Amino acid sequence: MKTFKRVRLQWRSHPLWSRYISPLGKMYLNVVPWLDILTMLAWGVLFLKYFVIGRLQLLIHPNYFALVLVAGIVLVVLAGVNTWNQLAEKQGKIPPLTAAETQHLTLFPPGIGTGLLLIVALSGFIIPPKILASDAALQRGLSETLPYTRTEAQTFYSAIKPEERSLLDWVRTFNAYPEPDAYRGQPANVTGFVVHSPTLSNEYILISRFVITCCAVDAYPVGLPVKLPPGTPRYEQDIWLEIQGEMSTETFGEHRQLVIAAKTIEQIPTPSNPYEF
Repeated sequence: MKTFKRVRLQWRSHPLWSRYISPLGKMYLNVVPWLDILTMLAWGVLFLKYFVIGRLQLLIHPNYFALVLVAGIVLVVLAGVNTWNQLAEKQGKIPPLTAAETQHLTLFPPGIGTGLLLIVALSGFIIPPKILASDAALQRGLSETLPYTRTEAQTFYSAIKPEERSLLDWVRTFNAYPEPDAYRGQPANVTGFVVHSPTLSNEYILISRFVITCCAVDAYPVGLPVKLPPGTPRYEQDIWLEIQGEMSTETFGEHRQLVIAAKTIEQIPTPSNPYEF
């Protein structure tokens, strides 16, 4: 330790230190407060941008939209207040904060953590949120055993007409009363994206959607098998379809399964809000 201190003192007495290193260090410390301000402003504007253009629904549950809006406004206001304080401090209108007032525990040197946060925020302006698709659905548990949900069975949706039920409504209804033959012949009109199950033949596809309970990270897929009309080619994965038909039952292995017998199938654009909540 003593040797290290002696070397450090010798290095700081070197002419290169006073000419180059020390001024750069002072300049860096002067930049750090502005880096903090820029980071707060970037995150605040990013939150507000996603709220205005409707991208929040690709990331979080609508219950948290208001929280993101308030956070964005607060961050922008804090960035403005800190900017005023920095300018006033430079002009001598207010005394600068002492080291004791600004000291806090940090894992990284000053500015490093803030810089990483700034990079992430700027990435949000450049890289749009990716919509979860078939690869994520298969990875997270979508299979031929659908309908499937990781949540507890919810209220039986008897008040909703069969033709007005969404894909999530059908899954919840089936989970509340899991008797496939009880729904035979009921009309169905659902939308979702195509998933190919490796255990289903080419006359079947899975129509699926993701459900968000908190954020996209914990989103889980729900879906139903669809029996294609005779002679219909198998649709590519991730294509969005609107399917009209009626409920039927099929036996896969030893399990009797609820299936949509499709009568009409129409390809549709990816909806602006592809998730269920």
